[in-house]
Amino acid sequence: MGHWLQRNIIEPGKLPLLLALTAFVLTFLVTRVITRLIRAGKGPFGNVKAGGVHIHHVVPGVVLTIVGGFGAVASDRHGFGTAVCAVLFGVGAGLVLDEFALILHLDDVYWTEEGRKSVEIVALTAALVGLVLAGFSPFGVNDMSRQELHDRGGVISTVAVNFLFALAVLSKGKARMAIFSVIVPLVGLIGLVRLARPGSPWARRFYRRRPKARARATLRAYRHDRRWAGPRRRFQDLIGGKPDPQALPPH
Repeated sequence: MGHWLQRNIIEPGKLPLLLALTAFVLTFLVTRVITRLIRAGKGPFGNVKAGGVHIHHVVPGVVLTIVGGFGAVASDRHGFGTAVCAVLFGVGAGLVLDEFALILHLDDVYWTEEGRKSVEIVALTAALVGLVLAGFSPFGVNDMSRQELHDRGGVISTVAVNFLFALAVLSKGKARMAIFSVIVPLVGLIGLVRLARPGSPWARRFYRRRPKARARATLRAYRHDRRWAGPRRRFQDLIGGKPDPQALPPH
C-alpha cells in the first residue's frame, strides 16, 4: 500500500488532490449527519444564527474554498502549505456543494425534493475527481503517448474531437454521460450511438420526421427511468435524508 501510494499519488504530485477529495467527501458526510440530527432534534447541534439570520454552511464553505484555492495557487506543489490548502479547499467545496440546490434555486430547498440535486452533484463531483485521481485526464489526453503529447496539434485535435463528442451527447439529453465523457471519452461514444432522450435538442432536430425513432426513444427513456429512478432516490435518501413531504395544493 505504501509503495502504491508513493508511486501513484506522491511522485506524480497527486497528494493534494487526494487530500482535497478525502476532505470533500468526509465534510459532506459529516455535514449531512449533523443536519439530520438537527432536523430530528437530537444531539447538541443547532442552526447557526446571527442577528436572527440563519447562516447557512455554504457561507463558511465559500470562505474556505477561496482561502484554499488561492493558497494552493500561491504555494509550492509539493510543500506542506499546499497540503493544508488542499484540505481547506476540500472542506469548503464539501460545504458549498452540500447546499448546491440552495444556490441553484436561490431558496432554502435543503429538505425538499429539489434538494436532492445537492446529493447528486456531490456524488458526481466525487466520481469525476476520483477518475482524475486514478489517472484519467480530461478529453482522453491520458491515452496519448509521450511523443503524441509533444505534438501540440495532435493534443488540440484530440481535445476538440472529444469535446464535440461530449457536446453531442449533451444535445441528446444525457447530461451525466456528457460530463463523464469529458474524463472517459468511451462513455461519450456509447452515448453518441444510443438513442436520444425525447424532448432533447437532438430528438427535436433529427426525430421530427422519424416517428419510429421518436417512439423507440420515448419507450427506452420510460423503461430507463422506471428502472433507475427508484434506486437513485433510495441512494439519495440514504446519503442525504428523505425530503419533506410535498404539501398538497389547495382545492
